[in-house]
Amino acid sequence: MKLTTNILVGNETTIMEFILLGFQDLGNLNGLLFLLFLAIYLATMAGNSLIVVLVVADHHLHTPMYFFLGNLSCLEICYSSTILPRLLAGLLTGDRAVSVPGCIVQLYLFASLAATECCLLSVMSYDRYLAVCKPLHYAALMNGRLCLQLAAGLWIGGFLSVSIFVFLMSQLTFCGPREIDHFFCDFRPMIKLSCTDTHMVEITGFMSSSLFTLPPFLLTLASYVCIISSILRIPSTTGRKKAFSTCSSHLIVVTIFFGTLIMVYLVPQSDTLGDLNKVFSAFYGVLTPLVNPLIYSLRNKEVKEALRKVFLRFLSFK
Repeated sequence: MKLTTNILVGNETTIMEFILLGFQDLGNLNGLLFLLFLAIYLATMAGNSLIVVLVVADHHLHTPMYFFLGNLSCLEICYSSTILPRLLAGLLTGDRAVSVPGCIVQLYLFASLAATECCLLSVMSYDRYLAVCKPLHYAALMNGRLCLQLAAGLWIGGFLSVSIFVFLMSQLTFCGPREIDHFFCDFRPMIKLSCTDTHMVEITGFMSSSLFTLPPFLLTLASYVCIISSILRIPSTTGRKKAFSTCSSHLIVVTIFFGTLIMVYLVPQSDTLGDLNKVFSAFYGVLTPLVNPLIYSLRNKEVKEALRKVFLRFLSFK
């Protein structure tokens, strides 16, 4: 027997679960979408897990840069696992229902991890700025203790910072319709379904989004501008091209990540932007965790060498 998902409160019916519409308008492509997102999820998990294993196992990678890259990979594993398994289950079974508390939990995890990643990317760019522009002071400025403190502060701060906002979201009453036009529980589509005053929640959400996107993005941009200006002064043409290629690829990925976040959460929503929100969300929520291991780590000489050592060690063990 199917339990009812609505309860009557006063003269209004309060819904107890949402339906994530996802990509329902592409219903005839559900099988293809399932295979596509499954491949993305497996590749994301494999690539980021490999980075974590290499950073832990190879002592040559026990440096501030790879310490932060290991943190980024851990974050991407959690980030993808917050969104994609629920999406995959809906595409495979057709069951897109999720309880209201379950939706709030997913929103909390997603928002916390997104805030942590914004700050982590800015710290990583600052670390590279010190290494390139202040090489003589780098070891003293970016020591092991500071790295641990920064990492702990980023993770704890990210999860604590959105607690007030998510608490306010949990106090809302949702009266329907219960369809969320998204592939995960994002706060903008959820607010539209509330039948209580959302003014305070919207202000808090905007302030949180502004705090965790604009300052980290500007710091990241400023760091890379300084890095690129230093690279252009390198006398060797080959070294300059290689360094510029690496930094420019980092900057492109960071710009796409922050740019899509800003478009979704800070730019006033119009009908056109509303229709593109799922596309923008796919960039920062699905594609960025997939490409980050390749852009930041797997092309590095040190990582390739560590991977070769692990592979040779595995073959000798066999």
